Amino acid sequence: MTFPPHPGPRAWLAPLILLLALGGFLRLLDLTDPPLDFQPSRQLRNSLVAREIYYNALPSATEEQRGLAASFANAVGKYEPPVIETIVAYSYFLTGGETIAAARAWTTLFWLAAGVALFDLMRRVVSHWSALVALAYYFVLPFSVQSSRSFQPDPLMTSAFIVGVYFLYRWSEDNSPGYLSGTNVVASEAKQPPGFSGRLLREKHPRNDMPGSASTWKWALLAAGFLSLAAFVKIVIAFMVGAAAVALVLFTLGRNFWKSKQVWAMAGIMVVPSLSYYVLLNQGRSTEYFFAWTVALVNLVTSADFYTKWLAFLGALFGLTILFVSVAGALIAPSRMRWLLIGLWIGYLLYGLTLPFQMYTHSYYHIQLIPLVALGLAVALNPLAESVAGMGGVRAAGFVAVIVAVVGYQAYAARSVLVAEDFHHEPAFWDQVGGAFPADAKVIALTQDYGYRLMLYGWRRVDLWPLATGLSEARNPDKDPAAQFDELTEGKDYFLVTAFGQLEKQPGLKAILDTYPIIIEGDGYVLYELRSK
Repeated sequence: MTFPPHPGPRAWLAPLILLLALGGFLRLLDLTDPPLDFQPSRQLRNSLVAREIYYNALPSATEEQRGLAASFANAVGKYEPPVIETIVAYSYFLTGGETIAAARAWTTLFWLAAGVALFDLMRRVVSHWSALVALAYYFVLPFSVQSSRSFQPDPLMTSAFIVGVYFLYRWSEDNSPGYLSGTNVVASEAKQPPGFSGRLLREKHPRNDMPGSASTWKWALLAAGFLSLAAFVKIVIAFMVGAAAVALVLFTLGRNFWKSKQVWAMAGIMVVPSLSYYVLLNQGRSTEYFFAWTVALVNLVTSADFYTKWLAFLGALFGLTILFVSVAGALIAPSRMRWLLIGLWIGYLLYGLTLPFQMYTHSYYHIQLIPLVALGLAVALNPLAESVAGMGGVRAAGFVAVIVAVVGYQAYAARSVLVAEDFHHEPAFWDQVGGAFPADAKVIALTQDYGYRLMLYGWRRVDLWPLATGLSEARNPDKDPAAQFDELTEGKDYFLVTAFGQLEKQPGLKAILDTYPIIIEGDGYVLYELRSK
């Protein structure tokens, strides 16, 4: 069924504005708190890349500062083009220097804008009230709040993806013979019994926008542009971009899709930028990533335990009941939306099988699932919302009160997660650690987040001692770094320890370090001298 925008009073506008305000408010809480609240290594990595861009453009920066900033940025994995980092770096000129607030403001803005597109997409197939309930989930889910405000490519990638899918859906509508946006024809067709053909209705109400018209070209170019941007920002979204495009193109044009100039134009716009960057310009990094995260770990998909962990991880992020209700919504959606949702789920599954380790360890690799779950949820809730809307009186008011209470609780939970920890002390701590040894000293460290905290706040770069993690066990289950102590520390002046939990996991290393003198022991770090032997 399809519910085109209704004329008359827009009673849903006020709740929409309130949801946008609530979504923005939650994401801007603790605006200046260091980016250690969610996936810190990834956010710190982006901060270091943005620093290099900023200092290269800052006229007052010294050559030493530029050199250090460049060395830090080159030490992190540069797998994607620095799109969001560049935006944030130039925003530092407006904020008077480096601040995580700039990144959070931009990612919040992107997420809110995508929410508007998502709402308009949902209200094309369900009632406004069902769309509002699903949009509330999109905005106040604690995982959504944390991930969508983080400084990494994923919020921009997902936001561009949502907007692109919205325009692709509009393209599909305008390319469908007989579809009348803004009339009751489609709604009338939707009310007919299963198997009813809408041909008679369409013949009585011929369309003004025919396939190939300026209107359809507009939607085609907008869809291709935003989906291309999403894939360019981070290529992993290509699975779902491709799935959405294939599903709606086949639904709309069928086997004759290859005759459409618009399809070829969209394909070129969507593919060429990402192909140029990831395959031609950054081939080495892309190949490295593919072999490190796909080829080396593909054996995980052969284990039933992998799928159990994946599903349990999704349950912790989204709620398993909500997830299954959303999948059910995809199966009962009107035909066009059903093709889109099923295509997106297929794309997501292929994506998960390609990057198996991240599916149960890296929460931000599921951020693009948030709008997909919301879309299916809107469809599943629509019969209930429509039934309540027809009741009126006390029963309808009670239902609304329950929805408001649930949204309020989720918003409070999201807020509590953000304010539960305060990281404002971290920059001063890492600045102190960085000052504990000379800038030219050769240091190896057992430290957090690949040494990114020390680079960002202490302006020091160190070599890294291997961590004992699930990833290292998956790749090298029999490797013992302590047995290679002399090899790994050759030529080093100091051994720095800030990750004491990791030290406890490596008793062999701890026993070796106990034989070396401690030259500095601070609150939260220990520096061993290696030159004494």
